Amino acid sequence: MKLFSTRDTKDSVEFSEALLNPSAAFGGLYAPEILPVCDKKFWQESENSSYRDFALKVIEKFGFDISGEIFAEALKRYENFDDQKCPVKFTKFSENCDILELYHGPTRAFKDMALQPFGEILSKIAVSRKENYLIMCATSGDTGPATLQTFANAKNTRVICLYPKNGTSEVQRLQMVNADAKNLKTIGIKGNFDDAQRALKNLLADNEFKDELAANGLKLSAANSVNFGRILFQIIYYLFANLHFKGRNFNVIVPSGNFGNALGAYYAKKMGANIADIRIASNANNVLTELFTKGIYDLRKRSLIKTMSPAMDILISSNVERLLFDKFGDIRTRELMRDLKENRFYKLTDDELKELKNDFKAGFSNDEECSEIIKKVSEKGILIDPHTANCFKLINENGKNLIVSTAEWLKFTPSMVKAINGGMKSDEKSEMNALAEKFNVKIPKSISSLFERSEIHKDIAEQNEIKNKIIKWIKK
Repeated sequence: MKLFSTRDTKDSVEFSEALLNPSAAFGGLYAPEILPVCDKKFWQESENSSYRDFALKVIEKFGFDISGEIFAEALKRYENFDDQKCPVKFTKFSENCDILELYHGPTRAFKDMALQPFGEILSKIAVSRKENYLIMCATSGDTGPATLQTFANAKNTRVICLYPKNGTSEVQRLQMVNADAKNLKTIGIKGNFDDAQRALKNLLADNEFKDELAANGLKLSAANSVNFGRILFQIIYYLFANLHFKGRNFNVIVPSGNFGNALGAYYAKKMGANIADIRIASNANNVLTELFTKGIYDLRKRSLIKTMSPAMDILISSNVERLLFDKFGDIRTRELMRDLKENRFYKLTDDELKELKNDFKAGFSNDEECSEIIKKVSEKGILIDPHTANCFKLINENGKNLIVSTAEWLKFTPSMVKAINGGMKSDEKSEMNALAEKFNVKIPKSISSLFERSEIHKDIAEQNEIKNKIIKWIKK
């Protein structure tokens, strides 16, 4: 199966090429035109499959140009998760609602689900081609640590991670600035995630930058969900959830920032998962709520709001473009993306909005509501992080629901303590330990040790300094 530019389907590439070179024609993204379907026989044969065997069956249906052996080797990375046999966990919340915990990997966030195998595959392809790659990522908090972890000491790769200087939790920041492999570099930028993502996209399209990399023996790729290699692994856990519900219809409720996780649910639904609604949960930066309820994407009077769920503090959700492409085609997608870039606004037709509403519902919560939800859920002995808290308003009491929990609570201790106990009375590590003891949960050493280490990466850059800082580092 080939992947196509969302803005011009004449540009098509094999999966391996999209993995290594994710920039598509006219500034678009690579996406499938047609998705494989998981039929009745597939579900019957998969009923008792392990997660890894199931994942391989799904991947095989795509017919990508990478061998099954490479995918199988990559999926062994899940052995580094809490449960070596299954990287995900389902927790019962109520009679009609389960929580899908996706944060049991090395960096305690759902990004590990995709980036652990992604890093293995990309490195292996680079080695097989005898090529060296600079892997870039921009992060709102979780992609950065997961990217740095998966590529640490990986052959034929170097990694640049851009994060907003004051736009992540302290644990997220410590995970990035303490990354200690020689092939890793973290840069804090003066700005927010949208600025970091814009910088990444500009560099991916910067021929002068790529020429400079080439002169130093490097090619350029990206680990953000602009890379379809990320999306592939996010489809799989929604299809696996279909087995959990044993053929019953269920709603998926996803805390959404850059929309890659929700896109995975949409693709899974098209492939045969019995998903009814995909419910998009936003925080106060509720641009997606406006899109799915009113059919407009309007940034003209918006500015980013800092919330207690920082990984969702995003206004330009890149993966919406892949949804538009799947629904309306490349010509319309290019038109809408041009309007967003030039006018900071686009509007769907009534028929287009109706088409989105066939699959999606949306809503948002403010910080006060999220704090109340965290406290209420904790009274049932369950700790949910501030991102997951945005989901609970969207539970459909008349059907089955699956809330997607994207990060472990301990990455956001100050917000958790404020919600549950009224505020911090000590340092973050002490408060984290106290909360863990109260709820009888174990803190991974990878998190607790962060507070004892000296920071390695101290660079902070203005937007116009990023390129030169990267070039200076790769020449060392």
